[in-house]
Amino acid sequence: MNGQDTSAETKPDLPLEIAHLLLIDVVGYSRLLVDDQIELLQELNQIVHRTESFRMAEASGKLIRVPTGDGMALLFFHSPEEPVRCALEISRTLREHPHIQLRMGVHSGPVNQVTDVNDKTNIAGPGINVAQRVMDCGDAGHILLSKHLADDLAQYRHWQPFLHDLGECEVKHGLRLHLVNHYKDNLGNPHLPDKLKRRRRWKHASGVSIRSVITPRWPRFVLTAVLLISAVALAISFSVFYRRGSPAVARSSSGKAADGGLPIAEKSIAVLPFENRSEDKANAYFANGIQDEILTRLSKIADLKVISRTSTQHYKSAPENLPEIARQLGVAHILEGSVQKSGDAVRVNVQLIKAAKDSHLWGDTFDRKLTDIFSVESEVAKAIADQLRAHLTGQEEQVITAKPTDNPEAYDAYLRGLAYTLKTANTQANALGAQKYLREAVRLDPKFALSWAVLSYVDASGYLTTVLQPTVALREEARQAAETALTLQPNLGEAVVAKGYYHYSCLKDYDTAVHY
Repeated sequence: MNGQDTSAETKPDLPLEIAHLLLIDVVGYSRLLVDDQIELLQELNQIVHRTESFRMAEASGKLIRVPTGDGMALLFFHSPEEPVRCALEISRTLREHPHIQLRMGVHSGPVNQVTDVNDKTNIAGPGINVAQRVMDCGDAGHILLSKHLADDLAQYRHWQPFLHDLGECEVKHGLRLHLVNHYKDNLGNPHLPDKLKRRRRWKHASGVSIRSVITPRWPRFVLTAVLLISAVALAISFSVFYRRGSPAVARSSSGKAADGGLPIAEKSIAVLPFENRSEDKANAYFANGIQDEILTRLSKIADLKVISRTSTQHYKSAPENLPEIARQLGVAHILEGSVQKSGDAVRVNVQLIKAAKDSHLWGDTFDRKLTDIFSVESEVAKAIADQLRAHLTGQEEQVITAKPTDNPEAYDAYLRGLAYTLKTANTQANALGAQKYLREAVRLDPKFALSWAVLSYVDASGYLTTVLQPTVALREEARQAAETALTLQPNLGEAVVAKGYYHYSCLKDYDTAVHY
């Protein structure tokens, strides 16, 4: 993003999703010495990471953060309240850091997740552009909101007194934005922004005081629908498709993160991308799949906090600064690994690192035939649980040692299909690639419940986003695949979520979906 206008680059056929955006800009950044800039951004990152809003969104796997050079953009996806709460928390903390002067802009709108030249997640679309314009209108201390987002907040009594209508302002490209200033209890900036004073392009006549925003209440049936959709979205965000485990309650010996702020659970781990050491680089899908399957097995252990793949996928396989990465992810341990595949022979090497000291805690090398690769995934998960002293119930041990299929060819096809679902871009090519191999997997092994479940999810997601043609046949395949998975393994978490997601995405039956 880097503060540039991306509207000209956004393609109309890219899939859009609604994000609630908070843009943060350091006022006077360019006047600082380079050393001071670096130190200030590090301090700002720590402040933002400590906010409850940031931590909750990060824990649910529904947060995107993008650096902008002199600040950052945070994208939330659950509620328009999230970015405003985060802005208030930041403002409250800045009372103790008066040398940091920020202006913040908040807006809800459509965005695209794109991959930049460095293969990292970036953001494009009208939502990010409008949020940038909103922020640009502010001065130090301002928390400016688009009228669109402020109207959503005004549905709640606890927000109404602190929303102050500034009227319209003309910004870049002749766009006219209706702005709302948010301030309360010495948080925010109650003064009219200089840009509005200077241009005098605000809606109110001279001498008329700024008024609070009050909008009509939504009908009850609309609120009910929104709550149901939010509940389903929240449930899905915690589903196995985001590969997240339950938070552990134990803390590290210091009880604090490396920056002295948030407590870090001792029984916490992030699984970094596995390196593909095969001579055939096309085997990268296999390394990705093994990493994801190990992560998934770990996430089944309730006593472990396991960071989602979406939070780790942009890191290198063997990064240099593990303590810093662990601090960013909020974990005490890092698992690194590599996979080498040649014919039906597979070598998997894994290392468990104690991040704070960057010290080797455990490691092993597994040489297996392709037919026995499942045992590696299970052994690694059990060894990590043992090293971290995580309590493993009998049912959890049974789940993480279960073989999803006895057919190695079906499993190879499944891993190929899974690799397409793990790609950042939600494109038709990726959806079709996933479909192709997942269908092949269940053809080779009709009792492969996990592959049926993931196939249903791919179909339903494609149907919802129209990345795939939303035909009756596609909807029917999503239903049949989910029901087949549930029939084969009624207790398979992925199958349960697939059936709920089918009702949500294909039928818009939110009452039924929320029960899965």
